[in-house]
Amino acid sequence: MQILMPSTVLYGAGCIEQLGNKVKPLGKKALIVSDKVMTDTGNVQKIQDLLNGQDIVFEVYNEVNGEPTDLMIEKGLNIYKNGNCDFLIGIGGGSPIDAAKAIGLMANNSGNIVDYMGLGKVKNPLPPVVAVATTSGTGSEVTQFTIIADTKNDVKMLIGSPYIVPAIAVNDPMLTLSVPAKTTAATGIDAFTHAIEAYISKKAHPFTETMSLSAIKRISKYIRRAWANGDDIEARSEMMIASMEAGIAFSNASVTIVHGMSRPIGALFHIAHGISNAVLLPKCMEFALMGAPEKFAKVAEAMGENVEGLTTMEAAKKAVKAIKQLNDDLEIPSISGLGIDKEEFLALTPKMAQDAINSGSPGNTPRKASIEQIIQIYKDSL
Repeated sequence: MQILMPSTVLYGAGCIEQLGNKVKPLGKKALIVSDKVMTDTGNVQKIQDLLNGQDIVFEVYNEVNGEPTDLMIEKGLNIYKNGNCDFLIGIGGGSPIDAAKAIGLMANNSGNIVDYMGLGKVKNPLPPVVAVATTSGTGSEVTQFTIIADTKNDVKMLIGSPYIVPAIAVNDPMLTLSVPAKTTAATGIDAFTHAIEAYISKKAHPFTETMSLSAIKRISKYIRRAWANGDDIEARSEMMIASMEAGIAFSNASVTIVHGMSRPIGALFHIAHGISNAVLLPKCMEFALMGAPEKFAKVAEAMGENVEGLTTMEAAKKAVKAIKQLNDDLEIPSISGLGIDKEEFLALTPKMAQDAINSGSPGNTPRKASIEQIIQIYKDSL
C-alpha cells in the first residue's frame, strides 16, 4: 500500500519564515503563482522577500482570479518557459495551488492540459512545486490532484497523478486570520466533505480512515469558532491541521458523489468549489447512508453526537442530521440561494448528472447512484 503526501510539510504559526531556506535547493528561478487577493494582502510580496533573502530570482503570475482554467494554465506556462523558471510556488487557496501544479505538469509534459483529464496519464515528473496554503479547506497543498476547467466543453477536469503531489507544503495558520467568514465556512465545509467522502469511499483503508475521522472531529469542534471569530488562532490552527488531514485522506482514498456532482455546478454556473460541495453535502450523504450505515454511525460519534444506546441505523441518521445542522449554523444556502436561475439549472441537470458519472467519483460511493438518482439529488438540493 502506498501513501502519497509531500516529502516536506511545514506547519505552525510563523512557519512561512522557513520557506527561503527550504526552497533554496529546489532551483535557481521560481514562478510565483497567485491571485489579486494575495497580491493586495501582501502575501505575494512576503514570498518575494523570502526569495530575495536567498538570492533566488523569480517571475510572478498573479492572475488566477477564480477557479483555474485551461487558458490560465497556458498563460502561466508561457511565463514559466519564457522566464526560464525551474520550480514553482503556488500561494493562496486551492485555485493558485492547483494552477501551479498544472503549469508544472505542462512544463514537463507535451500536448494540452485537457489531454491529462483523469488518473495516471502524466508521463513525466513535474518540476518542484511548493504549495503555500492560505485557507483551511482545499487541501491541495498535500494532494495528488489538480482541478482545471476546460473552457471549450464547460467541464471541470480532475487530473490525478503521484507526480502532482507538491514537494513542499506550507501550512501557516497566521496566513488564514484575514479570511472572511463566508470563505471560512465554504473552505471549511470543503475540508469536511473531503474527510467524510474519504472515510466512506470504497477506496478507504485504515490509514485514510484514521486521518478522516481525526479531521471530522477537529472540524466539528472548531469550524464554528473560526467562522464566528477569525482571530481565534487556536481554531484557525486546528482547522489547518484538519484540512491537511482531510487532504491526505482523500488524496489516497479519493472522493465520492459530492465532488462528482459539485464539479459540473462549478463549471456551468461558476460557483466556488467549496460552496458547490457544501450545498450538495446533506442530500448526498442522506443518499449514501444506506450503503455504509456503520461508517455513518462513526461519523456521528466523531461529530460529537451522543449515540449511546442507539442502533447503528439510528446513529447513522444522526450523522446526516448533524451535517445539515452544521450547514445551517454556518449559513450555507441552498442551491437556490446562490443566485442560480432555477429553470436553467433544472434544464442542465441531465448534462450535470452525466458529467458527474463520467468523472468516476460517484463510483467510489458505498451506494451506487444512477443518473436518475443523481438528477433527483440535484433537484432535492434546490
